[in-house]
Amino acid sequence: MNQLLVLFGYVSDPDCTKSFLGIPPWYKYLDVKVGHNCAPQLHQLNDVWLIGLAAIEILTRVATLVAVAFVIYGGIKYSLSRGNADKVTSAKSTLIDALTGLIIAVIATASITFIAGRFTQS
Repeated sequence: MNQLLVLFGYVSDPDCTKSFLGIPPWYKYLDVKVGHNCAPQLHQLNDVWLIGLAAIEILTRVATLVAVAFVIYGGIKYSLSRGNADKVTSAKSTLIDALTGLIIAVIATASITFIAGRFTQS
């Protein structure tokens, strides 16, 4: 039965919701018509807000990936400091800043997902 609903466009196509490195498509919160090009359907003014929220979520997920990269960089920097006090201080500063950015990015992503989920329920 579900395959029949997907065939006639009543259920979103699972191929249209794929992500790359956890980054969702810009039309994540919109109704997606089943077909060859995964065309999103705009029905009301709230859909513009949903596109904006999806764009912000994409940016916060990219910020999360960048923060993870800086945590790795800070860890390598700390490992290579070899006890040099200036290098250790610099590496610790990098790690603290990267972890702070990571926490902020994760909280922002969760908040955007929560808010967009509320918009899609109404």
